[in-house]
Amino acid sequence: MKEISYRDFSNVEIRVGKIIKAQDFSKALKPAYKLWIDFGHLGVKKASAQITKLYDRSDLLNRLIIAVVNFPSKQVADFMSEVLVLGVVLEDGAVSLLNPDHDVPPGARIM
Repeated sequence: MKEISYRDFSNVEIRVGKIIKAQDFSKALKPAYKLWIDFGHLGVKKASAQITKLYDRSDLLNRLIIAVVNFPSKQVADFMSEVLVLGVVLEDGAVSLLNPDHDVPPGARIM
């Protein structure tokens, strides 16, 4: 594993967001959801997330998540994904979302 400096890490904007809308993403190559995530003062950003094994759409609304918000947008089928939602990839390929264990405001920075 390549080491990075703290300066490298500090350039990555990792923020708390609140999922405000989730839709099935049938055009994605792998099962996924389209997410709309509120990042407070940064606004609402969209993401494609392959989290269908562990989460039903209805369980995602108002859930706090952690995401990288300063990567370039990425086209996924007919959808522009603006942030990278972070999660733990399990042995079976399922993804468990990272989230704060306290109620924190959308947009709060992760350090």
